[in-house]
Amino acid sequence: MSSSTPVNRRALFRMGAGIGLGLAAAPLLSACGDGGTTAKAEVKSASLLPNTTVRNIGLSPDLQGTASGVPQGFFRYPAKPLRATKGTPLKGAEPISATLETFSPPPPARGGNAAWQAIEKLLGGRVDITAVPADDYGTKFSTMVASGSLPDLFMYPESGGVDNKAAFLQATCADLTPYLAGDKIKDYPNLAAIPKAAWQSAIFGGKLYGIPIARTGTGGAGFYRHDLFAEVGVTGLDQITGLDRFVELCKELTRPKKDQYAIIAGATTMLAMSAGAPSAWRLDGKTGTFTLDLETPEYRKAVETARLLYEAGCYYPGTLQMSGAQKAQYTDMFKNGKGAYVYDGMPTYLAPGVGYIAAMKAIDKTYDPRPFVPVGKDAVAWMDNVKLENTHVKKASGERVRQILALADFAASPFGSQEYTLINYGVEGTDFTRDAKGNPALTKRGTQDVTVPWKFMASAVPAIFSADSEQGVRHVHDAFTKMIPMMVPDPTLQYSSPTWDSKGYGSLYTLKQDALKDIIAGRKPMSAYDQLIKDYLAKGGEKARGEFEEAVQKGKK
Repeated sequence: MSSSTPVNRRALFRMGAGIGLGLAAAPLLSACGDGGTTAKAEVKSASLLPNTTVRNIGLSPDLQGTASGVPQGFFRYPAKPLRATKGTPLKGAEPISATLETFSPPPPARGGNAAWQAIEKLLGGRVDITAVPADDYGTKFSTMVASGSLPDLFMYPESGGVDNKAAFLQATCADLTPYLAGDKIKDYPNLAAIPKAAWQSAIFGGKLYGIPIARTGTGGAGFYRHDLFAEVGVTGLDQITGLDRFVELCKELTRPKKDQYAIIAGATTMLAMSAGAPSAWRLDGKTGTFTLDLETPEYRKAVETARLLYEAGCYYPGTLQMSGAQKAQYTDMFKNGKGAYVYDGMPTYLAPGVGYIAAMKAIDKTYDPRPFVPVGKDAVAWMDNVKLENTHVKKASGERVRQILALADFAASPFGSQEYTLINYGVEGTDFTRDAKGNPALTKRGTQDVTVPWKFMASAVPAIFSADSEQGVRHVHDAFTKMIPMMVPDPTLQYSSPTWDSKGYGSLYTLKQDALKDIIAGRKPMSAYDQLIKDYLAKGGEKARGEFEEAVQKGKK
């Protein structure tokens, strides 16, 4: 996300990518004669969704999950991982090719990768994986589409993709409805643990095309220094009764002489949730009308508050202008004690070695970073982390599709299983050893072997686990316990708008973030906000609204 608002990982790679990908896809779609099926506004039929269920392979969590989506919490890793798949799922199958993005350095090839070899032994077949750096994945995808060289399984780019997505999927990818809809998903019990909301995002053109890389529903609201908040009298976030109180608090937390400021980079997403603003669109269930987030008084209030905070000097100098590509730089500033609040996605909190708990403990044991929860009586949580993305299966025979789905089911194996252990930690004794508590600790070789992006083939909701901090697990579980009941359903998951699918996280997203950056930083007056709304609607927002509302009406017939 641009520097005007908090950055989430999904948004980091969206800027500037949509146009090139759309053009690159044109040769493929034009080859379909009329360009494939014209994308239509439609309600996403519930009959296409799998019958999902909580996956239980026999482990007992330390903190229970809930049916509403709060993940299970574990303080220790199972001493004896259990199988989550049966037999050798790929026995007799021809090698499967997969192209996936990665946020890690290139992994060692199969011949020098103990984890890769062990996974293929358990699968009973060969999987040829091309791992592409996330920054380059959009270009790679564009090239594969243009040249007709898509692999058996591929991840759709986070940065957006082809212009007519429904037509692209129909022309190129296997319709998974016959294999996964309803009770048919029982053949793939790990995929069946993916929540329905994530599967909704995989419906295009009236068919189920994708396999979600599921996440926890909400990405959280960032992180704060509990120790610094406590210094100024705030020992619990419920003491922050609204945005006005938050502004007062930030002024107290801004200490230029100590090179310490209230906010690193941005806080607009958290402010918008605290104000009760929607994420992208709000649906009036009675009238079937859609309201853009920018049009709501709540979102305007959040932007006005961000502007006030900037005027008051509460942002660390220069960080508001930082781009998503500079995320590591400004999150490191927070970890080094330069700020009291930073926005980042929840998964980064407990990451081994580099997460907020581990990194800040190594710098100063008094640092107490905790997940932030939206504040005030009107606060909501956004359903902004239902999935990382979808993976898709290239058109193939029924037998071949089932083999690829068996691979995806393997990749979606839950925490504590043998499959999960191999994917995330590798081979015991080679890639990892056990610490005094019995938790896996990666060896030098292991840190390289486990960078093969198996987990980007598919994933059920991740469990909460840390080998470093039981308290950190409690903090995350507590944050989700509070936020998931506050979560507002995303209407764009239930209804389809071709314009939104192609522009919502591409050109419209960039337009919005660039304009907000100028308004919050004071380079443009607050009156420019109204012009932003007009520009946004004129360049696709109004058309998307009409398509969403058309879909609602179709659903009522």
